[in-house]
Amino acid sequence: MFWQRWPKQRSNRRFNSSRCGLGKSRPHFYAREDHLASGVARQFRSELDAIGESLRSVAPDIADKPWREGGWTRKEIVGHLLDSAANNRQRFVRAAIDGSYAGPKYAQDAWVAMHGYAELPWPTLLEWWQVEHAILARVVDHIPEARMDALCTVGDDAPVTLQFLIEDYIAHQLWHLKQVTAK
Repeated sequence: MFWQRWPKQRSNRRFNSSRCGLGKSRPHFYAREDHLASGVARQFRSELDAIGESLRSVAPDIADKPWREGGWTRKEIVGHLLDSAANNRQRFVRAAIDGSYAGPKYAQDAWVAMHGYAELPWPTLLEWWQVEHAILARVVDHIPEARMDALCTVGDDAPVTLQFLIEDYIAHQLWHLKQVTAK
């Protein structure tokens, strides 16, 4: 087994969430030390920082309440944002590597129901949002500038550039943030 090849001292180490931005301090999406990320990546990280801060300011006592009558709860909305991150990570990576992307849309309601987000604790969902978006920011940070024009087709929608898909992802997050923070 692979873990048997690890030195003994490594096997006893525990994960320290405060070293990777998961502690109580403000998250840090700046993954590259050389700060050579594109303007799109810098904007992406900046927007994610602000969205994460806003999500953390939502009181846990309203997380189980629908944002409007008949709508998803705030937990389910954040869960939907997690699903969106997972689907878009595939799109971003494939477009950056292959020079284009063509793939399916996803069944949003079915994904939210399948994951059971409504039963999860609010802090868990916020931690997952943080981790998923740290990964996604890292991906965007490593997309070559020349690949920002890669054509992406999602479902039967008209093709758009990878840059549009990245920018639209933030617009999607902001749209749902309004629902999560609605009074």
